Amino acid sequence: MPTETATAPAFEDLQQAAEWFAVLHAGAVSDADRSRWQSWLATGPQQRAAWQRVETISGEFTGLAAMPGLPGLSARRVLEQRGAASSNRRRSVLRALALVPVAGLAGWMASRQVPWRGWVAAHRTDTGERREVVLADGSRLWLNTATAVDVGFSATLRRIVLYKGEVLITSGHDEASPARPLVVEVPQGRLTALGTRFAVRHEGDGAVRLAVLEGAVASQPSGGGDSRTLVAGQQTRLFADRVEPPEPVAGYGDDWTRGMLVADGMRLGDFIAELARYRPGYLGCAPEVASLRIVGAYPLADTERVLSALQATLPVRVRRPMPWWTVVEAAQGTAKR
Repeated sequence: MPTETATAPAFEDLQQAAEWFAVLHAGAVSDADRSRWQSWLATGPQQRAAWQRVETISGEFTGLAAMPGLPGLSARRVLEQRGAASSNRRRSVLRALALVPVAGLAGWMASRQVPWRGWVAAHRTDTGERREVVLADGSRLWLNTATAVDVGFSATLRRIVLYKGEVLITSGHDEASPARPLVVEVPQGRLTALGTRFAVRHEGDGAVRLAVLEGAVASQPSGGGDSRTLVAGQQTRLFADRVEPPEPVAGYGDDWTRGMLVADGMRLGDFIAELARYRPGYLGCAPEVASLRIVGAYPLADTERVLSALQATLPVRVRRPMPWWTVVEAAQGTAKR
């Protein structure tokens, strides 16, 4: 049997999957509707991948999919319940860890197919949350949305482990003698700060992005590839087997540390992709409006307000087939671009 290629589902397939999900969970479903859904699902791997993506996202909203009145729930209420569910899951993991005998803890953790490290990290943020952490040496960490970090200082090393998300780091002055290096560890490798301010961000394609704002950072792939040292104004992408050639940072925006998303001629598609990081559920942009340009400063703490502002200033509309599935698309009667 041929193996299906694991590729990201297309925008159109995702929207069809969401529409089918809404139909199948709206109440009484006719045999004809169920048959048409099964025919659509059997069309090909892209449709099956899209359906799996919708089911995965719906599963994050524990209990909501089974509610009889799901289509009538407000987006804000759903997001609030999603945040409570996230906190409850973390507490459940911590309780489970407390019940595992110490001798078997390592093996139990290794066997679990869940991102437990992120759930039990010392410093973490939920979706849409940001916060600052000051370390013992005076280093400052700004954790962006959905970020998990562990910190460990020893006699010879200052170590930060970034499991997921994004962190902006301003290294402190180490009083130890000799001074201990400050390193950031990610699955793709190790980053060593050389008196600096820099940002590290996990990206969706298996890479980590490094942007150096001050000083310099040495990057070493975990797979043993050649290392690179970046200086202020440079950025790169780190994979397990390589470090890409550096590029200009081109104005890395740290406005998120102040709770704002600033756009200066940004493509709407890129803007929506960035905004989606700060809200649970799915937020997508239709290809026909993705090239529209947007300017302004938008509050990350109220993404609903941002979406309303887009509808008021651009020829777009915000459509929600389900409270946790949001699409920005061309307004009715607007020509495609």
